[in-house]
Amino acid sequence: MAKKDDTYKSALHEQDGIEPPEILSSHSAKFIKAKRKKQPSVEDLVKGITAGNITDLSRAITLVESTNQAHTQKAHDIITACLPYANKSVRVGITGVPGVGKSTFIEAFGSYLTSIGKKVAVLAVDPSSSLSKGSILGDKTRMEDLVKDENAFIRPSPSGDSLGGVARKTRETIILCEAAGFDTIIIETVGVGQSETAVHSMVDFFLLLKLAGAGDELQGIKRGIIEMADAIVINKADGDNLKAAKSAKVEFNRALHLYPEKESGWSPKVSLCSALKQEGISDVWDVIQEYLEITSSNHYFEHNRNDQNKFWLLQTIEERLKSNFFKSKKIKTELNSQIKLVEAGKTTPFAAAEYLLNLLN
Repeated sequence: MAKKDDTYKSALHEQDGIEPPEILSSHSAKFIKAKRKKQPSVEDLVKGITAGNITDLSRAITLVESTNQAHTQKAHDIITACLPYANKSVRVGITGVPGVGKSTFIEAFGSYLTSIGKKVAVLAVDPSSSLSKGSILGDKTRMEDLVKDENAFIRPSPSGDSLGGVARKTRETIILCEAAGFDTIIIETVGVGQSETAVHSMVDFFLLLKLAGAGDELQGIKRGIIEMADAIVINKADGDNLKAAKSAKVEFNRALHLYPEKESGWSPKVSLCSALKQEGISDVWDVIQEYLEITSSNHYFEHNRNDQNKFWLLQTIEERLKSNFFKSKKIKTELNSQIKLVEAGKTTPFAAAEYLLNLLN
């Protein structure tokens, strides 16, 4: 057998890569490092936001969503500086069960609004995202046309947060979007129950999307949401479903007469639409405009905004007190001991709570 040539190399032999020039590599590294370190100041971000710069708006919202203490202070300063430019939009809450066509409706509705000269921001409140991981993050992929519209901005809520946290951040994001010139803020919720209540407490107009003949076993929740609704829109009212949608409209109109009169002086409306075929979308905006005229003339609009601000003031205080309580070293040390005493029947939950609360006095 012939001796194998030492110079022979298999075709599978891995060749040495080409090293980049040292000067280029170090220069690039310094450039990248400097770019990462340089963060826009509060003044720069506020200037960019009020000029309608979407990049600066997104950066500011990221600071709002951050749990980093340094970011929290910076976000607070930005929001304070943006306040004089805020509160000039119409805030519309939209809810409905999964499958009702919220994303399709919001895209059709948002596209209609931008076509008549409006600037639209779409935000989402989804406390279930901590479990479902990304259910709201699909909004940008589902609203393919709206996300490309230069007069629209879509921002999902951060996942893995508490309802109160998501809602608070959404409230602050609304202020930033308004300062950036968005005159119509659409807030979507995909949950049922508490998330609807949270959204209702931060919008001017609450819209409930329904399907004809879908049924609703959760009568209590349905009643609560219908009581909050300023309009019920029956979606997918097209083709074979049109007849059922018309019947559902009659039924909802009858049901709404059984509810007490709203403080706003507004009588909720029921309308039909087909978001897929973009039919009846302008009618929804007409209803909202009619609502705004009535509530502006009787001063309910301003009264409602003031009530909402008071509500969020108290909510923020409650959340901060709760957070500070459980972060306390004394509480962390004593909490488990008190739990064990309660489990052993040596104290009551109320006495244990009183003891723990007194530790902070």
